[in-house]
Amino acid sequence: MINIACVGGGAWGRNLFRIFGVLPTCHLTYCCDIDKGVLEKVLEASPDCKITCELSDMLCDKKVDAVAIATPAKLHYEHAKVALEAGKHVYVEKPMALSSAEAEELVELSEKKGLILMVGHLLLYHPAVTKLKQFIDAGYLGDVYYIYSQRTNLGKIRSDESALWSFAPHDISVAIYLLGQEPHRVSAEGRAYLQAGIEDVVFLTLHFPDGKMAHIQVSWLDPHKVRRLTVVGRDKMVVFDDMAPTEKLKIYDKGARLPSYDSYGESITLRFGDILSPHLQMKEPLRMECEHFVDCVATGKRPLTDGRDGLRVVRVLEAADAALRISSPSK
Repeated sequence: MINIACVGGGAWGRNLFRIFGVLPTCHLTYCCDIDKGVLEKVLEASPDCKITCELSDMLCDKKVDAVAIATPAKLHYEHAKVALEAGKHVYVEKPMALSSAEAEELVELSEKKGLILMVGHLLLYHPAVTKLKQFIDAGYLGDVYYIYSQRTNLGKIRSDESALWSFAPHDISVAIYLLGQEPHRVSAEGRAYLQAGIEDVVFLTLHFPDGKMAHIQVSWLDPHKVRRLTVVGRDKMVVFDDMAPTEKLKIYDKGARLPSYDSYGESITLRFGDILSPHLQMKEPLRMECEHFVDCVATGKRPLTDGRDGLRVVRVLEAADAALRISSPSK
């Protein structure tokens, strides 16, 4: 039985409390938050869970095996570092840090101490993304040409991080995962319409060494809540719509072919086939992610979204931020 301590009980942290509190493979030992009202609600759901407003209380407890961190992004590095230094395995929400230097330090520290460091790139545990990765790796779509995603909403406007750092880690992690490589160049355009220096909308493009691209649109200033990813392949195209109540994944048997060397045709041939929605064994992605973390702590297995995966995403975010400083008047 793995003893877990959770830090941060905000909107997302409450979800971690909920999941770790019911998993049969772990025991929710501690919950830490500066808001006593949050801690009181935790006690209602988990009466045997210890509560504290001091992070040091749980880090000094030798019974605690691992710490799950869901504090504000600006505190991720600090909290993950002290937890690792205390000999605890760490799950930290995205982004794992706000600079690649900090992310590298966390990776090196976890590897030096032989501890699990896992980053909350939630979409990599979504059954639709898992299935899509299987299709790509099996060559079912043919050569993948490009990916594009939209993550927009008229939702919570943050003052401590931009839409880039808040939303884009999801789509960056998925693009790197699906294409199996890290981009060698990043370009970005964005604007800060509501708050100076904090972009509400960002368009970024990841350029990969083999010529593939991934274009990502993120915004919290949009009339529609959209969570959609499109993968365009030579033989087939796939759309993952996470807002769809059913049939979240659709395969379009469509494509375009150049004329072969022995063809007298002078034009590109377009093909329009059927639309297929494969069956997905749906399970809450967050539960799958938390189960994976506990399993990795118990077995020493390398997490799917380990520290190095988190580092790759932070590098892209950092490069995009540098591009925004050049292209955006708000910078």
